[in-house]
Amino acid sequence: MTLWHLILLAAIAVLAIKLVGYAVPQRLFERPRPRRTLELLTVSLLAGLVAVQTLGGDDGVVLDARIPAVLVAAGLFAVRAPFIVAVVAAAAVAALLRRFVGLA
Repeated sequence: MTLWHLILLAAIAVLAIKLVGYAVPQRLFERPRPRRTLELLTVSLLAGLVAVQTLGGDDGVVLDARIPAVLVAAGLFAVRAPFIVAVVAAAAVAALLRRFVGLA
């Protein structure tokens, strides 16, 4: 089995899981506990993705210019700045730190 076969199988599995989600009756999500669980699950998955992409490297945890950039973006989101402003500001912070401080 080649890498492409594995990628194709993973794509089919993800599509199947998504389609099964549409088959779940809506009434199961109307109660407060399942609704709250689903809301928290979405946030926790997104937080995990951000953490892995910010701190992850080839050899483990990497502390570089991405951390201050993510903190700047989070601060701007906290004050309800537009998405594009947060992205541009975070990119500028990362670029300036890499250029002048030498953080990779």
